[in-house]
Amino acid sequence: MAPLISLIFLAYALFAAADYTVTIQASSNRGIWEGWGTSLAWWAVRFGDRDDLANIFFTLNSTQWMSQTLPGLGFNIARYNAGACSRNSIDGESMAVSPNMYKSRQVEGFWLDWDSSDPSSSSWDWSVDAKQRAMMQKAAARGANRFELFSNSPMWWMCYNHKPAGANDGSKDNLQSWNYNQHATYLATIAKYAKDHWGIRFESVEPFNEPMASWWSSTGTQEGCHFDVSTQATIIGLLRSELDSRGLSNMMIASSDETSYDQAVSTWRALGSAALAKVDRINVHGYQKGEGRRDVLYDLVSGQGAKLWNSEYGENDATGEQLVRNLMLDFRWLQPTAWVYWQVLDRNSWGLLDADNEGGTIGNLSQKYFALAQFTRHIREGMRILDSGVGNVIPAYDATAHRLVIVAVNWDASQNIAFDLSQLSSRPANGATVRHWTTQVRRGDRYVGRADAAISGNGFRFMAATGVIHTFEIDGIYL
Repeated sequence: MAPLISLIFLAYALFAAADYTVTIQASSNRGIWEGWGTSLAWWAVRFGDRDDLANIFFTLNSTQWMSQTLPGLGFNIARYNAGACSRNSIDGESMAVSPNMYKSRQVEGFWLDWDSSDPSSSSWDWSVDAKQRAMMQKAAARGANRFELFSNSPMWWMCYNHKPAGANDGSKDNLQSWNYNQHATYLATIAKYAKDHWGIRFESVEPFNEPMASWWSSTGTQEGCHFDVSTQATIIGLLRSELDSRGLSNMMIASSDETSYDQAVSTWRALGSAALAKVDRINVHGYQKGEGRRDVLYDLVSGQGAKLWNSEYGENDATGEQLVRNLMLDFRWLQPTAWVYWQVLDRNSWGLLDADNEGGTIGNLSQKYFALAQFTRHIREGMRILDSGVGNVIPAYDATAHRLVIVAVNWDASQNIAFDLSQLSSRPANGATVRHWTTQVRRGDRYVGRADAAISGNGFRFMAATGVIHTFEIDGIYL
């Protein structure tokens, strides 16, 4: 009985000394992770020919950047933006540009006029938007395997006012009713052309971007378009038909990329069963941040059997604190299977790297980059997300490598936290190494590896300082 008594003593010593204990729930399953990513417009429209940026974002390799070595973020998802702009004239009509619209946000579109829907005709120009396409292919060459085609606005000539920034009244549809099918045709044609000519197979097509928002107006700063829910439902049906007619019946439709969790719930409830039956994945944006009923959206989507992504997140907090807080809330309540950062290069702290897409300059890295690395480099595609029972700890399990990953953050005063692994069917022996990395929000550690944690009895414990993100990896784990 001595060995049993020793184990009981070790377990007691481990957990008795902790300020609180987190139990990893081995039987739980909160989804199979599909990956991390970014949208390519607008940063890739300007910087898409750069291999160093492709290495930083789409590999796990170490990359030299401005006299420092960066840990690659290992994104496997890229969202490609089908542009809405062109400079040609059609029977004397031309694109009307908002006086406030940034040049870097005017993405060149492929369908130049309404004369022909034949992609081999002179109505189409497949040479435009070369840099965004280049970054997509660089991503694929580095192992990215999930691509989504999305639209911020229909081509300008499909819009009532010919302005891809939005309608004169931002609460009104700008897509001409007689061009509903043209918008669907445009996206389906790009998807088919990419498969046949670019070596890119889009996993999904998203015809809208924050469609119920009222800020897509003719004086806006970027491409955008309001779509009433009834219009969305019609276009979803048309897009399904256009994809199917091109042999793309396995290509998913995603919808509706609403700006907030609560708006996504409202749109979902209003779309109608016919449209919802054609939607394979719900995309939502994370701009509601710490507010909104993530849990309601999850319940609706999971009840339908569809997938759920946070397909766009961004803010101007360079410290990483907002990112980590909101990402933890997403894992706890939204339970997405993928998470996509909006602009990895942007100014005013919106990017992970500070950059001016207008001027073409790139500046410093934010602390936010390294905060995100704590998640993206360790919670990898194919892992099963487990339940910890608390909102500041994310466990994930790699069944192939028999590896447990735990990402944790402490917002309170410094304290000892213990992880109870007793529910696992097998775990390493006492003294086994627990690999450990830390990043401090605001300032300090930037993805620092440590050798300060080891298995003891039924788990391990560590001292969690305030505002520090901890990532742990333990091999030899069987659920």
